[in-house]
Amino acid sequence: MSGLTDNLSSAAEMSDSLVVCDVDSDLREKLRKFRFRKETNNAAIMMKIDKEKQLVVLEEEFEDISPDDLQNELPERQPRFLVYSYRYVHDDGRISYPLCMIFSSPVGCKPEQQMMYAGSKNRLVQIAELTKVFEIRSTSDLTEEWLKERLSFFR
Repeated sequence: MSGLTDNLSSAAEMSDSLVVCDVDSDLREKLRKFRFRKETNNAAIMMKIDKEKQLVVLEEEFEDISPDDLQNELPERQPRFLVYSYRYVHDDGRISYPLCMIFSSPVGCKPEQQMMYAGSKNRLVQIAELTKVFEIRSTSDLTEEWLKERLSFFR
């Protein structure tokens, strides 16, 4: 019975250490504007967590960037959040511009970093009002084919 008690107490300790970071107010405004952008090119907002302030902040913005080029911008050993506006050509020829949240959580990140990002992901998704949320465990996973495959589930 004590094995179960030990597991329960360590799970409780882990949930206590789960930090949910808020989203920087300037970034909130930028995400709101990004959501209603009129441009028809691919664009992305890369965000990171400022550990000291416990805030999700803007790291960089990209215009006219392919998923493959975006892959090269992601750090290989640190988590990042991306909000990506993608020009998606459907099989029937229709074009849409889905807004995707991509959570990059590469294998080999520091566990406390992964927990901060994982704990803050839902908050960011809520604030940015996103429905297409994907996760990658290796930066090399972010390709055009991978994204099209994920988006094909949304009609």
